[in-house]
This record gives sequence, C-alpha cells and structure tokens, in this order.
Amino acid sequence: MRATRTALAVTLLALLVPPAGHAAAAADPVVYLQSATTGLNAGVSGTSVLQRRPRGDEDRQQWTWSGRTLREGDRCLGRAGDQAVTLPCDSPDAQWDVLPDGDRHRLKVPGADRYLVASGTDQVRVGSGADLWYLTPVSPVLTPAPPEGQRRLDQVTFLTAHNAYANGVDGGFAPPFVNLAPNQARGLTRQLADGVRGFQLDVHHTPDGAILCHNSCTLVSRPVALWVDVQRVVDFLRANPTEFVTLFLEDYVPADVLRAELNRVDGLADVLFRPDRAGVRATGWPTLDALRAANDRLLIFTDRTRAADGALPRDSFGVMYQQEWTVENHWSMGPGVGGSDWSCHSRWGTPLNRTEPGFRPLFVMNHFRDVPFTGTATTDNGKLADRARRFCEPAARKTPTYLAVDHYHLGNPVAAVQALSGARF
Repeated sequence: MRATRTALAVTLLALLVPPAGHAAAAADPVVYLQSATTGLNAGVSGTSVLQRRPRGDEDRQQWTWSGRTLREGDRCLGRAGDQAVTLPCDSPDAQWDVLPDGDRHRLKVPGADRYLVASGTDQVRVGSGADLWYLTPVSPVLTPAPPEGQRRLDQVTFLTAHNAYANGVDGGFAPPFVNLAPNQARGLTRQLADGVRGFQLDVHHTPDGAILCHNSCTLVSRPVALWVDVQRVVDFLRANPTEFVTLFLEDYVPADVLRAELNRVDGLADVLFRPDRAGVRATGWPTLDALRAANDRLLIFTDRTRAADGALPRDSFGVMYQQEWTVENHWSMGPGVGGSDWSCHSRWGTPLNRTEPGFRPLFVMNHFRDVPFTGTATTDNGKLADRARRFCEPAARKTPTYLAVDHYHLGNPVAAVQALSGARF
C-alpha cells in the first residue's frame, strides 16, 4: 500500500512539474483543465465544453488525462470546427498534443497551428490563440509546511473574522434592526485573544471621521472609529511580539481622511509591514522569523484600486492595494439559509490562479453567507477545511492564507486553520 501511494505521488508530481520540452508523463491522473487566462475550468454541458466556475467534484469538470486524450465520463475533449466539444475517445478529433510550458500547458491540434483557447464567452474554443492551461490534479501532492518560523507568509493560514467590527460588543455597526444579525458575537479584543489574526472591516466617511459600520452609518448607536480598533491591534502586537495581524478594509473613505485616522494610532509605524519596500515582488514573501526580527507584523490592505485614488496613493502611507498583493474568491456562498454555492471563483475578475515570476499572491478565502445566521454558520464552519481542500485550493492552485468566516467561535474553524497550515498545495 505504501509503495502504491509513493508511485501515485511521483506520478502527480511529474504532472505538476513536467520535464522541459516533453509532454508530462502521467498514469491516467484526474485533473481540472483550468484556464490561466480566466481561472475558470473546462466543464461538460451536453456535448459542449464550457468555462465554468470551479466546483470541485461537481458540475462535470474532472478529466482523466491519458496520453493525448482528456476523458470525462465515456467521452473525450475534442473539436468540431472552432468549438470544443466531447467526442468518442477513439475519434482523431479527440487527440491533442499536450505541450508543457513551465507548470502550464498548451493543447495543440496535431498537425495544425490551432490550440484550445479560453474565449470571452462561456464556450471553450479552438483557434490561433495558443492559450495556456493548468492541468491541476484533483488530488494533488501536498507539501508539509516548514517549521513555523521558517515558513514564508504565504505558507501560513490565518483565521479571519468577516465584518469583525459587527459584533454588538464594541459598539453599534448599523441601524438597530440590522444590529440583530451581527457577523461576530465577541469584541475585537476577545477575537485577538481567541486567535483571530485577520480582520475584515467596513470603513465609511462621516463628519466624525472614518467609522466602522455596515452600508450606512446613519442611526448607528455607539459607532466605533477605525483608529480605535487599529489601536487595539497595535497594542496587542506590542504585548505579543511573535504574532501577526492583517486588516482588510472595505474602504469608502477619502485617502486624506484615512491617513489622518491612522496617524492617530500610537505605535502603528513600529509594526507596519511595507511589502512594497521590502522587495516582495522580486524575492517573494519573507519568513515569519524575518518579519519578527524586523518587527514587521501588521499588514493593512484596501479594496480600493490604485486607479481610483487620484493624487494621494494609499500605499504612500502604508495601506496596500489588495488586488496587487492578494487574490480573493467571491464574498458570498448564497443566502443565510438553504443550499450553498461552494464554487470558488474570483471576486475581482483576475484569476484566482494568478502568479508572477518569483511572487505568489496571498489567497483570501471567503466562506460565509449573505446573512450570518448562527445555525448556518455553525454548519458552514464545520465544512471549512473540506471546501478549502476540494474546491478552493485547486481553483487557486494555492492553500488559503486567510480563512474568513462569520461567527468564528462556532463550528471549530480553528481546526481547519491547523489542518491547512500543516500541509500546503
């Protein structure tokens, strides 16, 4: 049995890192055929092959790769004119030259300068685009994480509180009738003590400055200012010199107001990590030990884009543009009750599987519903690791760095954080 596992591991590793200039050797592995352009998977609908949101073992997206064919069910990926379709596997039009290009592949029509391409529509096509595709194993070989201090920032998973401010403990966050459905049940100081290390915060501009509230700050009782919660975080980091925290701002505040708000936080500059100044894009994320040695232990991201900011870029005062440094899946799994949508696709349109030479974006995995009912959150949080492993890791081709949930104290999401931190995609 151990020899069988070893042989399978070697086979799948060869699939992920094929030898240069040769089609990757494979013993009929099951893979997702995933566009490097769109991040979507090729899936079967009738006899058509369409681009679909990654859905794990659902939605007919898993292909068995055998030599020059990719089979789904009893039919294979083929072509009819410029359309990708399924055909009998013995058809000449179901044969492909699978050409490796690093960890990606081009699927070429034998004897012709035509390739499988991801179009701007749902249909997968055949044309001259020579698009790149990932052949991502459904059951990839996971790598044990290095010892804790030697792990890079992108080799760690952090528990993250969605709408951490909306807790009903620290203060009001919405008009009274909405306060009945908080996203969390514990204040931010307790969240830190419980091991939460990522905080998603909605920040709005009011006459009083940058205030934490949901959609509108009108009629909010006891609103909390952003600087108050950031001060709580900085104080925690000062008292716990080995810990790391990340703040994610859903940001509706002018840049000068945000800068003035952060300037009120005592000791912020002492712990703020500036990846733009640390050469991360060229050399990758630092290890935890290196960050501790430099006391770079707080990251702040904004969901604003650089193009929308005008004269005062937020990263000039240490707030990073999140889309430049992370990937993030869509924010909701559906309504607060009933069935959920576990598909894992980008919130912003840029593919979850985006990488750059020498740089892997951090992966924020959202795992919550439109309405944070405690019963639903308990069930969903208990399935967090399962969704991450079967749906979101293959979609992003990386293990989540942040697991964002409602009611983090229910359903034991800490167990998912521990499982994902131990073995990485």
